[in-house]
Amino acid sequence: MVSGLLIAALVPFAVLTALRLVGYDGNTYTIAALALTPYAGIATLILALLALGLRRWWTAAVALVLTFTIAAMVLPRAFANEQKALGGKHVRVLASNMLGGRADPGKIVGYVKEHQVDVLSLTEMTPEAVEALGRAGLFEILPFHVLHPAEWASGSGLVSRYPLTPLKLSGDSDAKQPSASADLGDGVRIEVVAVHPAAPMWDRHAWVAEAKDLPYADAEHDIRILAGDFNASLDHSLFRELLTRGYVDAADQLGKALTGTWTNGMVPPVPIDHVLADKRTAIADFKVLETPGSDHDAVYAEIVLPS
Repeated sequence: MVSGLLIAALVPFAVLTALRLVGYDGNTYTIAALALTPYAGIATLILALLALGLRRWWTAAVALVLTFTIAAMVLPRAFANEQKALGGKHVRVLASNMLGGRADPGKIVGYVKEHQVDVLSLTEMTPEAVEALGRAGLFEILPFHVLHPAEWASGSGLVSRYPLTPLKLSGDSDAKQPSASADLGDGVRIEVVAVHPAAPMWDRHAWVAEAKDLPYADAEHDIRILAGDFNASLDHSLFRELLTRGYVDAADQLGKALTGTWTNGMVPPVPIDHVLADKRTAIADFKVLETPGSDHDAVYAEIVLPS
């Protein structure tokens, strides 16, 4: 009886591990489950210890295999990678999901000041949120912007210390995922996209389509940076495919990719907000910053450009 219950408890974790290994995100439910992969490793370890205590050796062996398999996939994210020694400009990027404009504008502006942010990516930015950010002094610090405010979750924008030229790098989702070229001076330009593909729990097909709208980074273009709420973690094959387009995840580079950013209280925190930098760059700093009023913490990265 007990052995049967333990085996039944392991089945969903075995399915989840198999999906992760083969790189298949599946349906709405498995997409959500994959975001919890690091926690699945903890759960299988607990089940393994329980099985060992009950002397269910084969069940314990299966649970330990699942635990070590998951650990092999997720633990490398806790260790920093050596960064290239580059002598170019430093660009400080902050990305914040405002939860339909509910995030505390003063806190966001405070982070901009504290971290000397050069480019701010805002998602779920409403017209009212733009006004509130203006009252908090954002546009006095970062005077250049490309804004597409909209009700609830569809509004996004870029705000910058440097002059911006609007681009169209994100295909059909351009209004929701705006992009721009920032002129840093001395002939240096970068291209930035405010990222926010649809939440897969509402429309997984739009999630895929809008993520696939995002551009490649390569030597034919200026340095590119993708920043925002990706609604995906490193355990989603869709997100890992984005990295193959010429990007690195700033958090992963500095061993901080297990820190959750979506903190709505219904599930454990999961890291679905990211700053992806062109792989020609180096990452000097990364932080997750608590943002009152939103269910997402902001993410900050300091990116070093090649000289």
